[in-house]
Amino acid sequence: MVRLQSGPVDVGGVALRNHLVLAAGVLGTTGASLARMLREGAGGVVTKSIGPYPKDGHPGPCVAVYEGAVMNAMGLPNPSRDFTNELGGLTGEPVVVSIFGGTPAEFAEVASWFAGQAAGFELNLSCPHAEGYGAALGADPACVEACTRAVAASGVPCWVKLTPNVTDITACGRAAERGGASAVVAVNTVKAMRISTALRRPVLGHGFGGLSGPAIFPVAVRCVYELYEACRIPVIGCGGVATADNVVEMMMAGASAVQIGSAVLDGTGIFAEIATELYADDGIPAGEIVGCAHHA
Repeated sequence: MVRLQSGPVDVGGVALRNHLVLAAGVLGTTGASLARMLREGAGGVVTKSIGPYPKDGHPGPCVAVYEGAVMNAMGLPNPSRDFTNELGGLTGEPVVVSIFGGTPAEFAEVASWFAGQAAGFELNLSCPHAEGYGAALGADPACVEACTRAVAASGVPCWVKLTPNVTDITACGRAAERGGASAVVAVNTVKAMRISTALRRPVLGHGFGGLSGPAIFPVAVRCVYELYEACRIPVIGCGGVATADNVVEMMMAGASAVQIGSAVLDGTGIFAEIATELYADDGIPAGEIVGCAHHA
């Protein structure tokens, strides 16, 4: 397997300690959990998604774990503006705040709360199970561009997390770029559903949810590959990454960094484990492999 040089890297305007980033919604619920992930080897962390109003989320069950996959329908539960209190001890750290809203103005408002705290923003335009938010906006390139423009005006680096649940993800990626995004993140979860044959009802309380984990890795690789060709801004890969070889594959498809989410369920040491295999003193610069599959 290809091994890389270790050290800090700038991706989409955010200075990361390495190429491995904690994905939104996974152990990003408190300042303490974010700090823990940084201590355990994450090169950067993305918070849970914060919106304009407090939300309780969907009724349970909210998560179902299967072999090679996780399905969830949380419904974007969050404390809204009160979350600013969690970030007081993380000033100067590579903390990207995930935000959502129902309009460009709401996105801008939420972003304004974290001025001086966030190293960057990640716009959640991709959650598949929150009515009026997430993918409900992110499937429309015009909405993607408008919401991105509203947040990019803050001058803070702006990542846009895209949904795979569209016919053409590149249209949304180009819209984010036009709006001033400094990077796109591909992808959020795949809209999915399971039914309990014993109970004769959907497994999740909300009915359908979002699928993550190794089962969606090939989908994510395809999306990264397409966006790398369509956009000039960096692409950050996300979806099913669980090994160092997965990281290399994502980078060969075009990712400048990767996010790790569901793999954390198997242990918070996943960042250190992947880094041990991924990096070496005699490793090559990451730039030598980013997008190399396009030139093979």
